[in-house]
Amino acid sequence: MRAVVREANPLALLAAGSLAIVASLAVRDLATGLVTLGAYAVVGAFCVPSLRFALVRFLAVAVASASVTWSTWLLGGHDLEVALTAGLRIVVLALPGAVLAAFLDPPRLADELGQRLRVPPRFAVAFAAALQRFALLRETWIQLDRARRARGFGPTANPLSSARHGAALAFALLVSALRDAGRMATAMDARGFATAHERTWAEPVRWMRGDTVLLGLGVALAVLPYALRLGGY
Repeated sequence: MRAVVREANPLALLAAGSLAIVASLAVRDLATGLVTLGAYAVVGAFCVPSLRFALVRFLAVAVASASVTWSTWLLGGHDLEVALTAGLRIVVLALPGAVLAAFLDPPRLADELGQRLRVPPRFAVAFAAALQRFALLRETWIQLDRARRARGFGPTANPLSSARHGAALAFALLVSALRDAGRMATAMDARGFATAHERTWAEPVRWMRGDTVLLGLGVALAVLPYALRLGGY
C-alpha cells in the first residue's frame, strides 16, 4: 500500500482526504471517535512511509485538536467527554488530509484538473504553481532565519525576544511570498499563459487500480462512523 499511496492519482488523494469531512459529521460520542481513530491507525500502518512521518503529521493535527478540546471544556460546562469528543472530531476530520497532502504532486494535479475535470487551463497551471511555491515556504523560512542570525538579529533566551523574532520572520516570509508570487505571475504571462486558448498537455492522465483501492478505503473509513451509530455501538 505504501507504493500505491506514493504513486496515487492526485484526484484519488484529494477525494480520500475530503471524505474525512463526511466521517467527522458522524462523530457524536467518544466511542465512535476512538474506533474511527483506531481504524485510521490500522490503515495508516500500511500506507505511511515511516513512524516519524506519521507522528509529525499527527502532532500538527493534535495542536488544533487540543485547542478545540480545551475551549469546549472551558466554555461547555466543563464536560470532559463532550470536550474529548470535539477534539477527536477534529482529528478524524483533518488527519487523512494532513497525511495524504504530502503525496500530492502539483504538476500531475494540474494535468488531472485540466484533462479529466476540464478546469480552465490557466487556473489549473496557476494552482499547480502556487502549490509548488507553498512547498518552498519552509526553505524560505530557514533562509530568512539564518540571515537574521548572521546579522545579529537572532533571538535571546528571553521569551519575548523569541516572540518578536518569530513575528519578524513571519512578516518577512509574507513579503517574500508576495514578491515571488508577483514575479512568477509576470513570468507566466510573458510565456503565454495569459493569452493561450487551446493548451496542450505534456502527459496523459491515468487512473490505476491502486487509485480505486485508495478511494475505496476512503469511502470505507467515511462510512465506518455511520455504521457504528446505526449498529448502536
